[in-house]
Amino acid sequence: MRRNRAENDASHNKLTRRAALLGGAQLLFMGGLAARMRYLQVDQADQFRLLAEENRINIRLIPPARGEIFDRNGVRLAQNVPSYRIVIVREDAGDVEAVLDRLAQIITLDPEVRERVLAEVKRSAPFLPVTIIDDVSWEDVSKVSVNAPALPGVTPEVGLTRVYPRGSHFAHVVGRVGRVSQADLDALEDPDQLLRIPRFQIGKINVEARQEALLRGSAGTKQVEVNATGRVMRELARREGQSGADLQLTVDANLQGYVQARLGEESAAVVIIDCETGDLVANASAPSYDPNLFIGGISSADYNPLLQSLYRPLVNKTVQGSYPPGSTFKMIVAMAALEEGLVGPDETAYCPGFVEVADRKFHCWKRAGHGWVDLGNSLKQSCDVYYYDLALKVGIEKISAMANRFGLGIRHDLPLSSVSSGLTPTKDWKKTVRGADWVIGDTVNASIGQGFMLASPLQLAVMTARIATGREITPRLIKSVDGVEQPQGVGAPLGLNENNLRQMRRGMYDVVNNRRGTAYKSRIIADGMRMAGKTGTSQVRNITAAERARGVTRNRDLPWERRDHALFVSFAPYDKPRYAVSVLVEHGGGGSTAAAPIARDVMLQALAGGEPPLEAYPTGDRDRIREQQRKLRDIQPMAKIDGKDQA
Repeated sequence: MRRNRAENDASHNKLTRRAALLGGAQLLFMGGLAARMRYLQVDQADQFRLLAEENRINIRLIPPARGEIFDRNGVRLAQNVPSYRIVIVREDAGDVEAVLDRLAQIITLDPEVRERVLAEVKRSAPFLPVTIIDDVSWEDVSKVSVNAPALPGVTPEVGLTRVYPRGSHFAHVVGRVGRVSQADLDALEDPDQLLRIPRFQIGKINVEARQEALLRGSAGTKQVEVNATGRVMRELARREGQSGADLQLTVDANLQGYVQARLGEESAAVVIIDCETGDLVANASAPSYDPNLFIGGISSADYNPLLQSLYRPLVNKTVQGSYPPGSTFKMIVAMAALEEGLVGPDETAYCPGFVEVADRKFHCWKRAGHGWVDLGNSLKQSCDVYYYDLALKVGIEKISAMANRFGLGIRHDLPLSSVSSGLTPTKDWKKTVRGADWVIGDTVNASIGQGFMLASPLQLAVMTARIATGREITPRLIKSVDGVEQPQGVGAPLGLNENNLRQMRRGMYDVVNNRRGTAYKSRIIADGMRMAGKTGTSQVRNITAAERARGVTRNRDLPWERRDHALFVSFAPYDKPRYAVSVLVEHGGGGSTAAAPIARDVMLQALAGGEPPLEAYPTGDRDRIREQQRKLRDIQPMAKIDGKDQA
């Protein structure tokens, strides 16, 4: 009996210790749980309340209105217009395929569009809208709205899209916008969050791209309440963003339109600079293209012809094109020689039609030669031999240095894409780039703007403006930003001998106004408008000795791509220069026949501020010019300012 009682006491003691251990463990667990709950609910309450709020409240960006672009007179060149699109929400539509079938009975819906929408609907969350059609007409929007009961989940939406009312006339100046691509994002170190908004548009080329930061503006924000699945329940607050800056360009819409119409189907370029301000009042490259085709994505049928054309309509020839300047470069060689005192205006050289240098013949364009010529006659008749001889005296280093002073071989800072710096070669350049020594024949070629020498039409216009004024004219394209005038492009004097510059101007005057001048047929006879200029022909093929012996093949008998480029530079009025013009006609043949007539017409249009009087033309040209003006008037649209026609 005593044994059983002892065993029972021992067993009871074990149970008591076990219960104590279990109780202690429970107390410890409960204490830890209470401490954790206190930590979460008291110590970390603010942080978790914030996290909960962030899950409930989303901040979303509101795209700003893009800044608009105007010409110098207030004509809109790029504007924002309401753009309608039709979207579908899967959870509201139910049977998406059936809804799309009904929609196709109301508006045109291509099978490819239908398949794309079905694929996007499957990939997207059921509450997110998927765009069916972009840029639809108001008539289609009305049809969808009227038939809304039969189209569950289908809704018209309105936004802003870019439009270029002047179409192809400003494609190479204003440029265009397009949807943000992955390549655009990859090119930026820290992309603006705006760029991640679906269908957001940014500038792709020219002013639209180069002034993107100004034109884009800054985003607004809105606070929206969302549920656990991310669906928007309501809007709580909104802060509007800041619209992009409006830009006013220096170009004149009517003049630009005339120049584009005058160039027609030529592969050509024209630049017109205001000598008083440096303003580019026209900057035309032909043929051009309609930038509106690119806004929503251009079709292959529209894009392939642009890409494959020999005339390269996608290239801005005014600044991207680099061409041998031909005889328009002769003023630079002459200025280099005059400034060095190596030649006087009355000194003469004999032109027999060629000169032999290092056992090679360099020919003049006139096979029989010009005989004895001085500086003035060398420009007037564009004698090549005179400049061969002059360049050998001056040397390439001083010629290139003078070219730089006149704006050649320099990349001018303009908000345009791929602005070329051209090329004014030196001995070091050839050694570094070509890995070869400079030879004397290189200098001879450079003297008439051939060989390695390259310039863009923009640079040739700058060169001409500097010759006309003796000042460091710098081209300007942005006139004002949100009404704030930008610095003009008239700089300090070039520091050259004014008498030498006067010789250049007089020689250029005789080119156009002397009966023996190469551009006499393209003269202006109205007092106060007379023009000075220089023709140029840029050779694009080698002429063999055998071809010279039998007679050089005429340009018109060659395939288009083997013909010479035609160039002409000019300024007017001669007594008080207002505008400088450069014209390039790719494979146009001679500068006097292809480029000079264009230069005269666009110069008169600029000087007259519109259609010039026929009395400014020589009597024999007036009937032809009258008919030309009539045709150009019919195809040139008139600019509008605030909806009103402008002459």
